[in-house]
Amino acid sequence: MAKPKKRYICAACGSVSHRWQGQCPDCAEWNTLAEDVPATVFSQKHDLSGGGRKVEFEPLDTPGAPLQRRATGLAEFDRALGGGLVPGSAILMGGDPGIGKSTLLLQAAAKIAKGGAETVYVSGEEAAGQVRLRASRLGLADAPIKLASATSVRDILTTLNAMEPPAFLVIDSIQTMHSDTIEGAPGTVSQVRGCAFELIRYAKENGVALVLVGHVTKDGNIAGPRVLEHMVDVVM
Repeated sequence: MAKPKKRYICAACGSVSHRWQGQCPDCAEWNTLAEDVPATVFSQKHDLSGGGRKVEFEPLDTPGAPLQRRATGLAEFDRALGGGLVPGSAILMGGDPGIGKSTLLLQAAAKIAKGGAETVYVSGEEAAGQVRLRASRLGLADAPIKLASATSVRDILTTLNAMEPPAFLVIDSIQTMHSDTIEGAPGTVSQVRGCAFELIRYAKENGVALVLVGHVTKDGNIAGPRVLEHMVDVVM
């Protein structure tokens, strides 16, 4: 079996190089290239046509209740989402540090929670006390939000799987998350991609509206692999 070739992906713009360089040749950012070993290519002897579970196909006109958008109560936010949050959707929200991403999402989470829907807010950048202090300043301290400060995707998913799926889940931010099954520090290409994949899969399987907060580079692009933008349903 051929040995996988090493490649290096820029954490700022997502460009791929086959050798490490101090400066990205595409976006000119320094020290952003991180090694990413492609998945092993299986030989033709590995037949994937059997051994899996049967996928159930459905016609387009299958009767059933259509998905209902859930309004957050923030008019401009709902308008940007096409009318509200769709169950099972994944949203990537980017913006400069301090621009108000966390505040906006905390307000949305509070309104949804006060409306009677289960809401979970996981902060990887701030302690729970800091988030609670911001909520108090906004007059949202009485909102029944389930709040946690955590960065381990395994711990987060273990906790979520032990409870009823929430209607709304906020991960702030995806760059602070890490998985013990993936090599690399939090924020690296492989960690961001792998953690996002696991969280999005949970959201899709359980009908949870998920928002991933993402950092941006000084050029205004969402930091991390560009493939992350293709994994979600909405980029804001």
